Amino acid sequence: MCSEQITRREFTKSLGSVVVLSTLKSELGWPSDAPQVSAKAADLYRSTFVLDCNTLASIGSSERELNDIRESGITAFKSTLGGATGTFENAKADIAAAEELIEKRPDLFLKVRTYGDLERAQQQRKVAVIYSFEAASMLEDKIERIELFRNLGVRVMQLTYNRRSPFGVGCLDGDVNGLTELGREAIVKMNQLGVALDLSHANKQTIAEGITVSKKPPIVSHSACRSIYMHPRNMEDREMKALAAKGGVMGIYMLPYLTPSPKQPTLDDYMRHMEHALKTCGEDHVGIGTDVPFSPVTEKDLDYLRRLVEQRKMAGISAPGEDRPPYIPELNTPRRMEIVADALLKRGYTSRVVEKVLGANFRRVFTEIWPT
Repeated sequence: MCSEQITRREFTKSLGSVVVLSTLKSELGWPSDAPQVSAKAADLYRSTFVLDCNTLASIGSSERELNDIRESGITAFKSTLGGATGTFENAKADIAAAEELIEKRPDLFLKVRTYGDLERAQQQRKVAVIYSFEAASMLEDKIERIELFRNLGVRVMQLTYNRRSPFGVGCLDGDVNGLTELGREAIVKMNQLGVALDLSHANKQTIAEGITVSKKPPIVSHSACRSIYMHPRNMEDREMKALAAKGGVMGIYMLPYLTPSPKQPTLDDYMRHMEHALKTCGEDHVGIGTDVPFSPVTEKDLDYLRRLVEQRKMAGISAPGEDRPPYIPELNTPRRMEIVADALLKRGYTSRVVEKVLGANFRRVFTEIWPT
């Protein structure tokens, strides 16, 4: 199996959304040094549990990525397998590739099957890998595949990826209709099996109905706030409040959907969404799902990203505003979550709140969903 092919395939799936970038080269800024954060933030980040609830999936299939994962300082990440439109066979192949890579590097990675594996990873100073699906295409309309993939280690599943699926309506297909009967059955099955329901990429009605139907706390692993910027990938306050009331957690992503085009989002823009989420959901229900790769975006990536966008357009899954690179200049580093921790402390949040946002909230919700 070619490592370069694995890296590019998984890189494609993790980026989520970018568009024509060739005109933006002169506006990009690349990090040259390690992030400068306060001693308090550095100490807190070094000692706490850090979970990115949506990021790159290739799990170290290049030396660059391995180094960046090692240097990131995170404890765990949710890894997207199967892609946005992947088939049953695509998903099985991705799982097999992930298994092979983890087996080759047991010193660095630990596959998550139970919530206890999150604790073990922190104790053993390894990086816990959570297998997940961002789409339902690999399930087709076969409920029994939820159990099949659960037995292969997939612990988080979405019902839709932007467009309508047999289970519900995606965020790009309007807000008429929501969960299907099959979607309701899928949620019941996921609850029974201990698979976390992820309502990212769904429309408002599917999110609302999914929250109501689920007996376990659902999550929205990566989104942002419509009150700050109106975009179909972002959530309304009432959805965020309903998610929190059910015990769920929302992760704030680092995609261009934080600001209107053509503005490239900044750290301040990101923190506006983060602070609004904390105010709306409460400190126990907000986390981070970056939806960007571990390795920083560089100028040499731009041509590749431009081709990726054209593929997404042809597949009908590109979202409005995909006209900027998927990164935030101040956060274009493997230690991006440490910078967020520093920004929260500088804005007056306590260490306890910062620890919750960095990973404790997602860890808590997974203890309520997964078996011991």
